[in-house]
Amino acid sequence: MNEAERIFERFPDFIREFIYSNGWETLRDVQVAAAKSIFETDRNLLLTSSTASGKTEAAFFPILSELCENPPKSVGVIYIAPLKSLINDQFYRIEELLDQSGIPVTHWHGDVAGSHKKKLLDRPAGILQITPESLESMLINRNNDIVRLFGDLRFIVIDEVHTLTGTDRGNQILCQMARIGHLIGHHPRRIGLSATIGDAEKAAAWLGAGSGRETEVPRLPVGKTRWRLGMEHFYIQNTRENQATEPKDVADPTPVPNVYDAGYSYMYDCVHDRKSLVFSNSREETEYLCATLRQIARMRGDPDVFLIHHGNLSASIREEAELKMKQEDELAVTCATVTMELGINIGRLERVLQNQSPNSVSGFLQRLGRSGRRGQPPEMMMVFREEDPLPNTPLPHLIPWELLKAIAIVELYREERFIEPPNIRKLPYSLLFHQTLSVLAASGELTPRRLAERVLSLPPFVNVPKEDYKVMLTSMLNNEFLEMTAEKTLIVGLKGERLLKSFKFYAVFKDSEDYTVRAGSDEIGTITTPPPVGDRFALAGRVWEVEELDVQRKLVYAKGVEGKMEISWPGDYGEVHTRIVERMKRVLAEDVQYPYLKPNAQKRLDVARHVARNTGMLEHSVVHLGGYTYCVFPWLGTRSFRTLRKLIKAEKKKFDITGLEYEGCYFIQFKMSRGNDFELISELAKKAEQGINAEDLISSGEVPVFEKYDDYIPADLLRHAYAVDKLNPAEAGKRILEMRDEF
Repeated sequence: MNEAERIFERFPDFIREFIYSNGWETLRDVQVAAAKSIFETDRNLLLTSSTASGKTEAAFFPILSELCENPPKSVGVIYIAPLKSLINDQFYRIEELLDQSGIPVTHWHGDVAGSHKKKLLDRPAGILQITPESLESMLINRNNDIVRLFGDLRFIVIDEVHTLTGTDRGNQILCQMARIGHLIGHHPRRIGLSATIGDAEKAAAWLGAGSGRETEVPRLPVGKTRWRLGMEHFYIQNTRENQATEPKDVADPTPVPNVYDAGYSYMYDCVHDRKSLVFSNSREETEYLCATLRQIARMRGDPDVFLIHHGNLSASIREEAELKMKQEDELAVTCATVTMELGINIGRLERVLQNQSPNSVSGFLQRLGRSGRRGQPPEMMMVFREEDPLPNTPLPHLIPWELLKAIAIVELYREERFIEPPNIRKLPYSLLFHQTLSVLAASGELTPRRLAERVLSLPPFVNVPKEDYKVMLTSMLNNEFLEMTAEKTLIVGLKGERLLKSFKFYAVFKDSEDYTVRAGSDEIGTITTPPPVGDRFALAGRVWEVEELDVQRKLVYAKGVEGKMEISWPGDYGEVHTRIVERMKRVLAEDVQYPYLKPNAQKRLDVARHVARNTGMLEHSVVHLGGYTYCVFPWLGTRSFRTLRKLIKAEKKKFDITGLEYEGCYFIQFKMSRGNDFELISELAKKAEQGINAEDLISSGEVPVFEKYDDYIPADLLRHAYAVDKLNPAEAGKRILEMRDEF
């Protein structure tokens, strides 16, 4: 009997029946590896394998087997997911299996009815599917009930681990698991699931932090990758016939007359008559593109099959998109942000369209993996639009950075299976503030020493010095977030109570004070800044006119009108890894013809390579653009680039540097009227040789606010955290020394 057969025999009858009924002839490698780990060890498990490889089944076949063999006396499994839609959807595929097991499953998040939750509270059992925010609420408001609810908890399953490692939200989950373990007297086993983990050992250490268990990462065989991939490029406001192509097949588009903006027409043809997801990197782009595709459909007399999905839309609009994408006989195209990147099961998807480049290899793989299920290879088309350069356009704006980034991302994964490693935050002070209030609210009152012991023992705060925590507690006392009693114990203060009263406290990610938009009885979504009555704005891929504004209740009453327009939300679009930017340089330097580039994209790359070689920007990181103007092409990722930028800015007076501008992490352009490029780089190289102190790069007046509760953190602590977690002096210094060697 081989390994797979032995594991199969261990499963109870209802699981074996489920496997037979689905026509599976053998267990997959990921299912065998997961079952071996769960059945034969007491370790945590990090399960990483490609999208649609059956990770959910792999984890839950042995978990359900264990629960059936030895039923727990409380909730047996907590399943934590970063999105409500994942919770609503994730067990859809194995609903029949769960029914047969007799093990109850409870959804728990903000959109779930109280009556559904009450059943679990009355009879805690089975599997609880919950968001981090709802679990936080439970720890604060039902702290005395945690032992009854979770006393016999066996497993905590965390889905889409790659989106959580190193983030405040992921670290919040680590705190929650540690707090539950403290209350129930044991640490349940942790199971992490992801399709895209860059550094498995680093992610495993993060997952297991504070659990007292080793974390196993099964090494699974990597199968041969097959993709259908294409990239095409268009100039905006250029109606030349030679720009227009129609992608009836990703591999072989044929020219057709252009009737609209060439790039948008091409995107429309990419998804016409195909069930598709259209990804953009921001809510603004998603809104505008959805409105544009609808406009083209009206112009051509086609039915409007376009839907939209992002975090500012109402639950009903998001659910409509999810439902229509699942229906086999429904033709639907959904324009989405990262909210549809994760593992929502949407059935048979014919194509993924990407507007511009993804920001990471991980994001690219997640989005590509949404298509190509049921034996078909994943299929993605990327489309790039940029302004047609004028004769006097400066050098850095002649380079198609988005196209280069997309090629670099594909090649890095294709050549070496590179995926970005997780960035583990060392000083998460915003989360520290949040957990201080949460722990104290749950406990009622604690002495300062006991509070410090309780909070600083949580895994994300292992690097926080006690002196820094003392500074924070003093600040919280002075600002009335905490209060000292006559007995010298700490309780939540007036301002802390005000924060805790809002349901928004449970979330550690930054949210804006949004206005809810209603059209009649329908809730449409939220916007940050409401226009005055009579003005118009875009939301849910449509345009609305304000009829009434209720500022006190933060409500906008609007009616739908024809047309399209842009909208803006505040936001951070993520970091780019240095390996990607270095590979972008190689794309410019090499003569390789990438088979997935379409005619316009290939021409655009040829022009960019010609420009790069003729200007010397590949041999010299600093290029003199004429007069007093210089441009630095450092080929560094976001954190190292940010460090270099601050180093150059620090030389402002000495070299009379003015007009410093930059884009992403691709170039820094400035005017320098004293000294020259060699002298500037030599000065920076001296600092690099001595060792760059990141703290010295942050001025005393700078208050780097990034996270939700940073406004309440003492400025000195924020500057220290910024230096540690947002800058990379070692990598920047190394590159500066290489720049000096170029002269």
